[in-house]
Amino acid sequence: MRRRGFLLTGLAAAALAPAGGVFAQDTAREVVRSPILTIESDRFFNQSAYGQRLLDQIEEEGRALAAENRRFEAELTAEEQRLTEIRSETDPVEFRAMADAFDARVEELRRQQDAKARELSNRDETARRTFFSQAQPVLADILREAGAALILERGNVLLSANAIDITELAIRRLDAAIGDGAELEMPAPGASEEGGAAPEGTPAPEEPEAPEAEVPAPEPGSGTAPLFDMGEGEPTPVE
Repeated sequence: MRRRGFLLTGLAAAALAPAGGVFAQDTAREVVRSPILTIESDRFFNQSAYGQRLLDQIEEEGRALAAENRRFEAELTAEEQRLTEIRSETDPVEFRAMADAFDARVEELRRQQDAKARELSNRDETARRTFFSQAQPVLADILREAGAALILERGNVLLSANAIDITELAIRRLDAAIGDGAELEMPAPGASEEGGAAPEGTPAPEEPEAPEAEVPAPEPGSGTAPLFDMGEGEPTPVE
């Protein structure tokens, strides 16, 4: 989620004001009434059951890749040692062919493992996008209940009242709604959108250019517009 600029608010001082000030909270309500809310998105992700499961999945993939790298390294080291031992008793032409094949295998494995490492490095961002996509309805509900216009990243706010921070509430509600999200799996690395991974080395098909079409704006009250903007593009108002 993109960071916003610093914001200085009078909300901290307003926390001491009587009900009817900038925000108020009914003791029967779980959500404070405020036009602005804040959240610690990293803590929301890291401490929710769903976010923890996504992180565990990425760590498991990292451990598997490291183990695979160690196995390939041991195999190549043994093969290199074997070539060294038979070099003196092998025909030079035959040995050159064996050495070239070994070098080609080393280069292919290096390309393959480097690609896996790059893919894994992108998994965290993919996991976070998936997480906030699933969390959006929970955050949108809190936004409505508070009568708020927006939720700011707390780390980008210079001064604010603790009362408007919804991190703990968001964690509780997301955990209650989807638990660890075991049924909401992220797309597998390299999988195509139509299901299944494309065979290794298969070039991506070129998509024909479609003629531009005018997209009509949604009518008021149609419910087709997003209810909550996650920081991508222009903010979308919530009614």
